[in-house]
Amino acid sequence: MQTPEELNEHFAIPGALTFVKANGGLVAAKISTLACTAEVYLHGAHITAWQPASHAPAIFLSERSNFSSDKPIRGGVPIIFPWFGARTATQDSSRTDGPSHGFARISPWQVAFAALAGDDLHLTLTLTPDETSRALGFDQFQLIYELVLGSELRIRFTVANTAESPLHFEEALHTYLEVGDAAQVQIRGLVDTEFFDKTDNFQRKRQVEDVLTLTKETDRPYLNTAATVTLDDPVLRRRIKVAKTNSLTTVVWNPWAELSAKLPDLGPESWRRMTCVETANAAENAITVAPRSAHTMEAHLFIEDLKQ
Repeated sequence: MQTPEELNEHFAIPGALTFVKANGGLVAAKISTLACTAEVYLHGAHITAWQPASHAPAIFLSERSNFSSDKPIRGGVPIIFPWFGARTATQDSSRTDGPSHGFARISPWQVAFAALAGDDLHLTLTLTPDETSRALGFDQFQLIYELVLGSELRIRFTVANTAESPLHFEEALHTYLEVGDAAQVQIRGLVDTEFFDKTDNFQRKRQVEDVLTLTKETDRPYLNTAATVTLDDPVLRRRIKVAKTNSLTTVVWNPWAELSAKLPDLGPESWRRMTCVETANAAENAITVAPRSAHTMEAHLFIEDLKQ
């Protein structure tokens, strides 16, 4: 486990990047540049804050989140790997054990690279097999998480298969966007796209509306779409765009009031301040990587002022 002292010796950038013991004694990278402020925990390689200069915070983080080495952080950008939701049997394995959304978001990652290029902070973290992953049957892989944090947020998530047999997995960047009021946001880019409605027994449906507005609990993995999604927020007067590469699933999630109140690490009113737009490959869009090969999925978030 890398300590703040070791990390600061090798990777700190005066005035831009430092490593500290943060909530729960977990190690976090603190970023402050002319372009943005941000925070990334080594626990789960978890982005917990990103705020471009002259904008309100773009990433929602629950005030009730756990900060513990054996629990996921609620909010931010959790990394979902190697399965989405509950583990289900696959062509490789009949196993259904393991934590929800896989082990990557509760694993300790390693910092491999940090640099300042202009006003952008570049940070790379890696994850390799450990006792936890091996116990779940994953022992020949490498994950590389490359971040560019500035006025825009760019994420490259690479899965390398170091085995002599194919590697099958699901993946997602479970991005919690900070919004002024979830009931007022307008989401575009998903018209005429099929999705599973997880609030209605996983029925397969098709969105016919040009604009998605949220009126109740929403949990939709949209399938076979590479489209950029825009979220218009009239309360914060901004538009957040989520573009992506090598991703064919987009998930939109908001727990709404009833479920939010039941989640101890979220709280009864948190649903109003968040909407998840996730870059993913899940269900029929799951990934197979050939032996000694790799797959990279990218997400690109940027913010525009919303014209009145």
